Amino acid sequence: MRLFQGEQRSLFGEILDWMLTPLLLLWPVSLALTWLVAQGLANKPFDRALEYNAQALAQLVLVQHGKVLFSLPQSASEILRADESDTVYFQVLGVSGEFLAGERDLPRPALPDEPPASGAVQLRDAEFRGIDLRVAHVWVRMPLPDEPLALVQVAETREKRSVLATEIIKGVMLPQFVILPLAALLVWLALARGIKPLHRLEVRIRARRPEDLSPIAHKDVPLEVVPLVDSVNDLLGRLGDSLATQKRFLADAAHQLKTPLAGLRMQAELAQRDDMSTHERKQSLAQIARSSIRATHTVNQLLALARAEGGGRGLAMQPCNLVRLVTDVVRDCLPRAMDKHVDLGYDGADSSAAGVWLQGNATLLTELVRNLVDNAINYTPSSSSQPGMVTARVLADVFAGTVLLQVEDSGPGVPESERELVFQPFYRALGSEADGSGLGLPIVMEIARQHGAQVVLEDAHAGQQPPGACFGVRFKALRSKIDPP
Repeated sequence: MRLFQGEQRSLFGEILDWMLTPLLLLWPVSLALTWLVAQGLANKPFDRALEYNAQALAQLVLVQHGKVLFSLPQSASEILRADESDTVYFQVLGVSGEFLAGERDLPRPALPDEPPASGAVQLRDAEFRGIDLRVAHVWVRMPLPDEPLALVQVAETREKRSVLATEIIKGVMLPQFVILPLAALLVWLALARGIKPLHRLEVRIRARRPEDLSPIAHKDVPLEVVPLVDSVNDLLGRLGDSLATQKRFLADAAHQLKTPLAGLRMQAELAQRDDMSTHERKQSLAQIARSSIRATHTVNQLLALARAEGGGRGLAMQPCNLVRLVTDVVRDCLPRAMDKHVDLGYDGADSSAAGVWLQGNATLLTELVRNLVDNAINYTPSSSSQPGMVTARVLADVFAGTVLLQVEDSGPGVPESERELVFQPFYRALGSEADGSGLGLPIVMEIARQHGAQVVLEDAHAGQQPPGACFGVRFKALRSKIDPP
């Protein structure tokens, strides 16, 4: 039963419904129970009067000359008939069931299985001439051989009892007709007062500026609503992080694309000059090509960073073989490494070895490996006479349940003072002439964070010059893939 129901469920109506519905359903039950109790209360005084009359008539049953007689004085008969509301009937039967006095056809009680106690009055309901009666009967033991029993019954109609029960019902139930609406009103007012903090919270939220994503204070918030407020605060925090990421992405994109685009414009203007020689125009066009490549690389890096930062909880994870991913990246980067005279190779576990599987996103993991390898190629000095070396390896620790990716080079390395800074977007080491956007290592750090991995930077050849750099990313291995098949 729903007293308050619309197209959209109301919290106020829902609570009020569950509070008032049981009250209204229990009210008829209360009426029925009160009626039964009133009937019992109304019967008690009149039952005692019936018992007294039955005992009084039983004393008038006598034995004379071996015969059972009943003598009712006129005054006693008038007293029995003097009731204005109800009609009183009586019946006296001898020891053999012969009729002695009263109403001949008054219903008789059922004979008991065992001899009843003499003088004990028993009450029952009966019907006489279509009228409901309350009957009191008593068995009287007579002083004759074998002590036979005579029967005395006194009955009356139930009018006074019904009137008394009705008066009791009125006395009890009439105040409830006033109390019930008053109770409903008090419940309404109490509930309206109880949900006022929700209205105040609504006003506070509506009064906020669009850019205000600060947490909602718990002031004046009921304890039951605190988890909801905490959930909203968590949502606001994640929304703030998302907006901050978007703003940072736009700012970074604008900043990083400004330089190559300006270079493109300048070289294009130079190429359009009439006094330029063919050689100078070719140099300008070559510079335009290099600037466009740099701009394309920057855009790709920015998109990769945005994709990594925006992956979040919806990141699709699946079992990935890290060795296969690394070898594929090394194979793709090999032509570029050969152009720079860099000796690029793979050294580590085989793809069929135990413990080289992990749970991750293959696209992002490939991006991570590619950025580490590209970074190593960019920052490793190399020439045809003195080629640099870049090595990628995968090491599996079956007992620890981890798999380690390492990319090391023979370059100048990273000073300890800068090892935390290189993972910040657009940070470039001082004195570095390598071409890059400063986004590769931040992308690596973000992808590793989303996979629960740990990134470590250390010298590849400690104590030597140049020391080189070794970037390590430790992943948690996939348990079901640790042991070899």
